[in-house]
Amino acid sequence: MDFNLDETQQDLKKLAAEVLAKEGDEDRLRQAGLMDVCVPEEAGGAGLGPVEMAVVLREVGARAAMVPALPTLAATLLLARHGDPDRRGRRTGRLTLALREPARALADPPTTTATATATPASASEGGWALTGRKVSVPYPSAEVLVTAGEGLFLVTEPATAAEFTSTGEPAATLVLDGTPAERVAGQEAVADARRIFMAAVTAQASGVLAGALELTTAYIRQRKQFGRALAEFQAVTMQIADVYIAARALDVAMWSAVWRLGEGLPAEEDLALAAYHVSEASKALYTCQHLHGGLGLDVTYPLHRYFAQARHLSQLLGGADAQLDLIGALV
Repeated sequence: MDFNLDETQQDLKKLAAEVLAKEGDEDRLRQAGLMDVCVPEEAGGAGLGPVEMAVVLREVGARAAMVPALPTLAATLLLARHGDPDRRGRRTGRLTLALREPARALADPPTTTATATATPASASEGGWALTGRKVSVPYPSAEVLVTAGEGLFLVTEPATAAEFTSTGEPAATLVLDGTPAERVAGQEAVADARRIFMAAVTAQASGVLAGALELTTAYIRQRKQFGRALAEFQAVTMQIADVYIAARALDVAMWSAVWRLGEGLPAEEDLALAAYHVSEASKALYTCQHLHGGLGLDVTYPLHRYFAQARHLSQLLGGADAQLDLIGALV
């Protein structure tokens, strides 16, 4: 296993860093092609995979950028892996992924992919419909990939109830009540959706911790107390070393997981381990905040964005206890 980025991945990393350094918003990311790196080439994208998705998301996290890169890249990668060529080719706009709290799908007959609607009360021949709710769907868009017990579905213009995440980013609850849906793939895609989502979250979290570490390191080097830089105090050195170790542990677990995912190898254990380290990263942000003193609590200071994102990403994965339970079950 070689964790060094190849030439394409290095160029992608450099491009993402440059765009995001210049106040890169969603439009700039799209203009640079960074939101389409996982879209197939025949649809105008780069046709790249999980590792390249992680490269971009790590740079997004390193700047705590509030952009819809995570749901967009995860959804387009999932569609590229499981959608048929025609479907992949016509989905190049904003797309997001709804995973939390599975919906219930109904079909008549079960094998059809027609667009008519089937509902519990009155089944129309040849259609799919979804009933249920999906909560905390990030950056809701006109087209949403929805996981359900019967597979992966595409819903257009779903009914939503607006909400916001703890980072201040937009989210929504999808209200599905016999909502017409297009079946993209079967049940095998549901498990892959969760793997891709975990990979995307851990990649962005890796960048968040790296960015917070860089910010904190710079601060303790220039901040003086009793005539000495904070970085010269042994206790401070030990604390920032703990943050560095947490960052490296998350990096190793994350790159191992996305590499295995890209190679088609079993990745569940690596993803669960990386997800556990996301929770440890959230704890490391407390140390970064502590080393900043009172400044670390200032919501106008950049560290606040990193802290909020680290907490949010950890919550998306269910927290440390959930991942330890998963690791134990897998082992």
